[in-house]
Amino acid sequence: MRKSIMQSAFSNKDPECALVIYQNLLRISNPVQESLSKACINVPEGTNFPLKSVLESLIPKKGSSLIAENDESFLKSQIRDFCLCCAGLASAEGHAGALMSSIPNNLSCAAKVAFRELSETLFSCPDGDLSKTMSSECDLVVEMMPDLLPFLQKMIKDSSISSEADDIVAASSRIPVGSAILAAYQFRWIVTKVSKPHLGRLCALILPCALTALDHWSPEVKGQAMVSFIYMMKNIKAAELGCYKDVILDAAYRNIPSCDELWNYVVEMCVLLLKGTQEGNPRSPWFEKILSEMLGHLERQPKNIDRRIAWLELIDQVFYVRSLFLLAHFRQLFPLFFQWMHAEDDKTVILVLERVHLILKLTWIRKTQYVERLVDELVLVYKESAIRKDRETIRVHIVHTLVLLHNCMRPHLEAAWEKHKDDSNLTVLASSFKKE
Repeated sequence: MRKSIMQSAFSNKDPECALVIYQNLLRISNPVQESLSKACINVPEGTNFPLKSVLESLIPKKGSSLIAENDESFLKSQIRDFCLCCAGLASAEGHAGALMSSIPNNLSCAAKVAFRELSETLFSCPDGDLSKTMSSECDLVVEMMPDLLPFLQKMIKDSSISSEADDIVAASSRIPVGSAILAAYQFRWIVTKVSKPHLGRLCALILPCALTALDHWSPEVKGQAMVSFIYMMKNIKAAELGCYKDVILDAAYRNIPSCDELWNYVVEMCVLLLKGTQEGNPRSPWFEKILSEMLGHLERQPKNIDRRIAWLELIDQVFYVRSLFLLAHFRQLFPLFFQWMHAEDDKTVILVLERVHLILKLTWIRKTQYVERLVDELVLVYKESAIRKDRETIRVHIVHTLVLLHNCMRPHLEAAWEKHKDDSNLTVLASSFKKE
């Protein structure tokens, strides 16, 4: 980890160097300040949160006398606040909610440029080398994280649900939820700036804030926490979670009933957590708990196309880890699969056929009571595919599944096929899987 010019200035008690850093901070922040002052940020009606004023309050203030006195806390607080300002503005780019989408795109771009320039200045990266620039941004975030995250965690916690009173009262009656939303976006942007191997070493600092955000009542705050967890699980080793593993899994489990817009995030987060933390333990009770909860929600909304596609696309990693122990979930899985095989959209049908094939391969379908029903459903899907756009792809998947059944459960398949053997519409299908 490189040492910044700021660290050197204060460790060597060099007020001139500190003053230069401060002057550079004012220079770098000036374009952002000007753009922000001119920007029209119209928060949603009824939002009791002055987003523009809060962001403006994070712009560095003039105070050269304090720098001259080698006041380390003043300079660090100014850099911390400007980092938060940049994080707030830059994090609004892309898929932002109603509050953060009120920030104009040009402001987000200006904030990213300013943050990059600040990191290059503090970590002496003047040649514009992209890899060095990205490294300097990571270094700046890592250095400032002990100052940034406790502040953000407090902002999120202060507007969470309070149960201290007899009736549960939203703390947002005192602290606007907009404050927590801004802090959650800032947190997500900061975390995703940290790369390997630094991210794993910072888990003890990051996770308390991430869990606080995940436990918040606002879906938007929860969503940013989920994105942060997804990023972390893709970039750390499970061992680096330490004693937080079960706490995080429990928090993920409790968030499965979240609203529709968070379903994709919660499924991906749960899949990555299960794969990352339980890969060597397919008997783990967390599989039973989380899979059963997910399947329970899918059973209640089987026709929700977005939910089923998201789940079908992401769940295969859990199937691989769970392997033979997927047998415990057949009672919930197959009724859903049989229903989804006849969905109106081709994508669902193809995904279901892929997952059925994977489950058969992993379990060798030891529960024979499903063979006859599965064959009947596959035959029906084969016939229905005649009028589908992706009929060739669907039929290839059906043949592959029947070939697998033929190899692993031949007597049961032949018994189930008996009722279809005289159907002239299935002659090609029968010859396809029998000759394989």
